[in-house]
Amino acid sequence: MKTLALIIISFLFSSNIFAQAIYTDADIEVCNSKFEYAVLGNLVEKPINDIIVEIGKTSLGLDYEAFTLEKGDSEKLVIHLTGLDCYTFFESSLVFARCIKKGATTFKDFQKELKLVRYRNGKINEYPSRLHYASDWLYDNAKRGIVKDVTKEIGGEKLTKKINFMSNHPQSYKQLKTNPEFVKRIEDIEVKITDRDKYYIAQENIAKAESKIKNGDIILITANAEGLDISHTGIAIKMESGRIHFLHAPLRGKKIQITSEPLSEYVLKLKRHTGIMVARALEPDC
Repeated sequence: MKTLALIIISFLFSSNIFAQAIYTDADIEVCNSKFEYAVLGNLVEKPINDIIVEIGKTSLGLDYEAFTLEKGDSEKLVIHLTGLDCYTFFESSLVFARCIKKGATTFKDFQKELKLVRYRNGKINEYPSRLHYASDWLYDNAKRGIVKDVTKEIGGEKLTKKINFMSNHPQSYKQLKTNPEFVKRIEDIEVKITDRDKYYIAQENIAKAESKIKNGDIILITANAEGLDISHTGIAIKMESGRIHFLHAPLRGKKIQITSEPLSEYVLKLKRHTGIMVARALEPDC
């Protein structure tokens, strides 16, 4: 009887863990295939930045898919790997790379690492605990030693901007439409982001800083839109020419791709962009 009770408790505990996540069998297959690719290519021997690029390239041609994280009535860990937006693309590439370096290559390992990277302090505490603003994601993950914000040291200048896009547009967010408490919590987060020292490399200076951007750096493109910090994200990729291009999920109707032009030219040609922030993955403790 004692053995049976332990089995039941173990099953319930395991079920509870997976009940906190939303995913499909197809997501498990994608996850396992990327880990198999890493094993076959012995990616663990590479620096983490290079692994980010190698994993990112396995998604080339995959459809851009928006709003993949807005599932369910309460905040749960959503794993959606069959279609990615710009945010979940760089996020999943980083998470896979960290798992590979740690030798933690099961779907459960991926879930654990994804939660660590996606949520403030790695903990889910309702919708506002998700790191919605990319500059806030950078700050929180840098504080915990997951990435390093190298923007200032490679030529960045101070960025002064009031951040309040989400609280000013609650109707654009499923969880904010009907929950004033969440809007208030988001407002408090926005005040902290606004008051925080932030740096960016202005679009006209990216070419000068290009030699200091490394293959696999995470690129956060700063936004021209009022109240918004970051308008787009992706991964720096060094081409055979020696130039840094941009590996990213462009927008709805497009597929994950590498820009034909260097990153500096790509950022300059679009009015919604003003510059970049640069995050560099740190080797995880194994």
